Amino acid sequence: MLTRIITGVIGIALAACIIQYGGAVFAAFALLLSLLAYFEYVRAFQANGHNVLLITGLIALLLVWGCGWLGNSDELVAVTMGVTLVMLLFSVFRHGSVRFVDAALSIAGVLYIGLPFAHMVMLRGFYDEKLLMTPVGDMAFGCAMIWVMFLCTWASDTFAYFVGSAIGSHKLASSISPNKTIEGFLGSLVGTTAVGAGLGVFFHLPVLEMAILGFLLAVIATLGDLVESVAKRETGIKDSGSIIPGHGGVWDRFDSCLFTAPVVYYFVLLSDIAMK
Repeated sequence: MLTRIITGVIGIALAACIIQYGGAVFAAFALLLSLLAYFEYVRAFQANGHNVLLITGLIALLLVWGCGWLGNSDELVAVTMGVTLVMLLFSVFRHGSVRFVDAALSIAGVLYIGLPFAHMVMLRGFYDEKLLMTPVGDMAFGCAMIWVMFLCTWASDTFAYFVGSAIGSHKLASSISPNKTIEGFLGSLVGTTAVGAGLGVFFHLPVLEMAILGFLLAVIATLGDLVESVAKRETGIKDSGSIIPGHGGVWDRFDSCLFTAPVVYYFVLLSDIAMK
């Protein structure tokens, strides 16, 4: 537990510095995390007998990240289409060693991991010229929304854990994640909605829209965690890795963020909250 706490404190401090700095530093760190998470994904499925494409997948992740860094959605569509077709062709030209299901798992890994991290990069640069007044000083809009994404995701997990531990008795998805309870999930909904509203006050953003975003992120974060749980049950692993002492692997730590990052990005885009 002590190792987990120390690692968590160091991780939060490092994340805060990187988020605040933004730019190439944030983008490079997002790329590193996506490559590490994909490596863990490949290793998990390879241990289960699948020949998931490692090198090709890492190259694909680099291309997807590059599109996010450039902020060009048309290029992102073109790259993901190209990656899909190329990986499927591996099942033809390397038919003896790469089955169709292996190619499909490779595509799934690149899209599942690469696209969310690309959206984090795009979100950090969203309306970067717009500054929000906060009690601790001005903050770029994109930086603030990255904090919203992470804080609401962490809040969802924290409220679910403590409420579930205290009063949880009804299983949410017993065959997937036995420790999750309906009570914990409801606690997550209430708590994360409140956190979203509180962040609206902190960043001087519309409180109602931020509360709605908090509610959505509580739901999406839970689903993201369950998706990784399904994958881990499929591959027979407990943790995706051990690179983060006391916390497992990168995939373990960012499983919910893989779902919440795109939701925050498109919520900002569709709600036009930056202009309100």
